[in-house]
Formats: sequence, structure tokens, C-alpha cells
Amino acid sequence: MTVLSVPMAEAGPASVTRRTRILRRLRRNPLAVVSFAVLALAALVAVLSPWLAPYAVEQTDFAHTFAPPGTAGHVLGTDDLGRDVLSRIMLGARASLQVALLAVATSLVVGVPLGLAAGYFRAWDAVISRFTDLLLAFPFLIMAVGLAAIRGASLTNAAVAVGIAQIPGVIRVVRSDTLRLKSLDFVAAAVVDGASDLWVLARHILPNATSVILVQATVAIPAAILGEAVLSFLGLGIQPPAPSLGTMLATAQQFAARAPWAAVLPGVVIMGLALAFNVFGDALRDALDPKGDRR
Repeated sequence: MTVLSVPMAEAGPASVTRRTRILRRLRRNPLAVVSFAVLALAALVAVLSPWLAPYAVEQTDFAHTFAPPGTAGHVLGTDDLGRDVLSRIMLGARASLQVALLAVATSLVVGVPLGLAAGYFRAWDAVISRFTDLLLAFPFLIMAVGLAAIRGASLTNAAVAVGIAQIPGVIRVVRSDTLRLKSLDFVAAAVVDGASDLWVLARHILPNATSVILVQATVAIPAAILGEAVLSFLGLGIQPPAPSLGTMLATAQQFAARAPWAAVLPGVVIMGLALAFNVFGDALRDALDPKGDRR
């Protein structure tokens, strides 16, 4: 995905005007509105799921195992242990979003400073680029298996594994935009005026790279959701009895022919979350495109 940014030399009312234009473009994009509504609803359900879930996730009802969707008291049916599928999906989506946000935060905290340094300081570029290549040399699953073997499989370790895997992408995107911004006149003027390198990075480069970082985050979150689902499916992520969309899929595959809803519904939620983030990320990229100001 190509991401774009524009120097934000304006401040005060001009900055407010630019934000207003961005919000107007987003509101005029039906896909952006729908995807944002889906994400807002998912976030609300995730936050309130401990209180909204009709049953405790560990609560079993062996008299109603494999109850189909629409059963009285179980809107989305039950699984092989009689656990309510709706309750487990709610808490599972909460866990997926937690892992995604932690992973993306980890990748940004590490990747943004390294990307700025690589793009601005020529002496550091080769070192950081080799570090990026080193991270790319370790397959995501190998890294996750190593963390699980050393520290045990858990939500935190799954987030760390996914976050480390996303660091190279953040470094490359931020480095590329830093190189572009470094060549612009307003940065050269700041250097001529005697501004220090840290001042230029903090007050000129980083603020103007914010749009790129935001778009990169919206791209990374769905990848993190899928990464968490894969790890949990393989038993390297969130561990039972804690709910996870990935573990629900792993358990449901054993009786997919008898109770397909137990596998289809978590898969639909994973796909819906990932698709909503991707669509909103595309809309946000278009809204932040400076060429839109001239359309």
C-alpha cells in the first residue's frame, strides 16, 4: 500500500482547516463511514464484553451441546461443551484487538525512532538497514515458537511476537518518508537557522510523518489480528480456557461437519475486523493525500 503525507508547516486555524477537510473527505466516502461504524461497534463490544456477554466464557451446559444458532438462550448456538458461542466471540474479539493494539504499539515504539534515524542520519542508515534485514530473516512463526518455548504461550507473548514481526515494515515506511521530508525546503531552512538534528526531527520531520505512521498503523492492525489468530490456532497464543477467535477455530475444526457455525462465525468475525481496518486504512490514505486539496 502506498502511503502519502504532506508537510504541515501550517499551525492554528490552518491546521484546523486541514483536519476539517480530511474529516469531510472521510464522511463523503461511504466505505469509510461503514468501516468506521463497524470498527466503532467492535471497539465498543470489546470494551463492554465482560458485561455484555450473556454467559461466562467457561460456563458449560452439557445438556445443550452443539445447539444451533437461534436456540432459546443461545443466539449463535453452543460448542462441543455447551459453551455459548456469542459470549466466546465477544471475549475472543476483545483478546484479538488487545493483541493487535499491543503489537502495533510495540512496532511503532521501536520502528518509528529507528526509521527516523535511518532516514536522517546517513551513518546510521546502513546499521539500521542491516538490523531490519536481520529481523526479516527470522520467520514470524519461528520467532513465536521461540518466545512460547522461553516464556510460555500467552496473550502478551503473542503480541510481542507479532509486534517484532511488524517492526521492519514500520522502519522502511518511516525511513522513506524521512528521506523525502529531509530534502524539502522547510527542513533545509531550519538547519540553516541553526536548529539541532533532534529539534529538526522532533519539530519538523516527525509531525509531517504522522499521516504516514497513522496509515501504516491501520495497515498493521489487521495483519496483527490475523497473526494472533494463527498463533492461537497453532496453540502458541492465548491459551484455553481464555477465549480467542483462533482457539475457537482450532477446536471447531474437529466437529466442523456437525456444528459448522462454531467454525464459520469466528472466521467471519476475523475476516470482518481485518476487512474493516483495511478499508478504513485505504480511505484514510486517500483523505490524507495532499493531491485531494486540488481536486
